[in-house]
Amino acid sequence: MKCRVIWKLAPALAVLITLGISINYYNAQEKVKSLLGFYNEDQKFRTAPTSPSPRCGLSAVCPSDRFAVHIRSGAANIVGPKICFDGKTIMSHVLNNVGPGLNVVVADGEDGVVVKHGYLDMQDGNPEDILDYLKSIKPGLIVLVASFGDVTKKMTPEMREIFVGMGSTLIRSVKQRDSWVFAGRAGTEIKSLFEKRAVNDEKTNIYEGWPEIVEVGGCFPRSPAATG
Repeated sequence: MKCRVIWKLAPALAVLITLGISINYYNAQEKVKSLLGFYNEDQKFRTAPTSPSPRCGLSAVCPSDRFAVHIRSGAANIVGPKICFDGKTIMSHVLNNVGPGLNVVVADGEDGVVVKHGYLDMQDGNPEDILDYLKSIKPGLIVLVASFGDVTKKMTPEMREIFVGMGSTLIRSVKQRDSWVFAGRAGTEIKSLFEKRAVNDEKTNIYEGWPEIVEVGGCFPRSPAATG
């Protein structure tokens, strides 16, 4: 009698055992999937939102109405300067596109497109050519400048006044072998907050006959969009 009962219950027991094994197997699979980062059909795979990274080595992200800027002067007349604008290094010693004198980047104030860049040779350059270059920069354009070596040999009062018209307050006092960096906007005399100078002084020079490197960085305002 007992044998018959057991025999009749055997199929049910087999089903229960199989079901138990399946459940345990399924649970084990889900645990493994969870550990490996997989999800079943009822779960939606979600990617974590990525935050924008600061540009030009700044510590914070600039708002949409400003450009990330970082400018560093040359080290004496040995290591060239570096100019980064809107997240891209435009000029540097590594890029091999810097030279003695004033290294200049000119960019559109609205969309940030770099219009031109290069260096004005203040050692052996033609003062008339240098002046023509500065005069050709149209109002509203952003101008970034970094010194490399002595920038005063070919510097004229008229050239200095052009930089004053871009917002410089220090260019009139820049002397032989001073380090100088600047960011301003052509056609405005609004004082720029992006300017620094290191004075050539035998008592404070950290390089032989040359002052320390100077640098400025931050979020430079875009030009207001043109209307009409």
